[in-house]
Amino acid sequence: MLNKSTPIIEALKSHPEAKRIFAKHGMGCIGCMGSLTETIENGAKMHDIDVEALLEELNDLLKTNKS
Repeated sequence: MLNKSTPIIEALKSHPEAKRIFAKHGMGCIGCMGSLTETIENGAKMHDIDVEALLEELNDLLKTNKS
């Protein structure tokens, strides 16, 4: 399960399909240097995104893929 302190790069490495969720929320710079060092929470704040909504979608995606 992903949380606020999960590094963006870790989320992408373990779940590459998460890229489309980040992009949907306006975090299209997933390939930028920030993704290497920023947490999901910090990235969401930088892009003025509701981190709870983002995490809910990411974790729903992960649950769906495990089924």
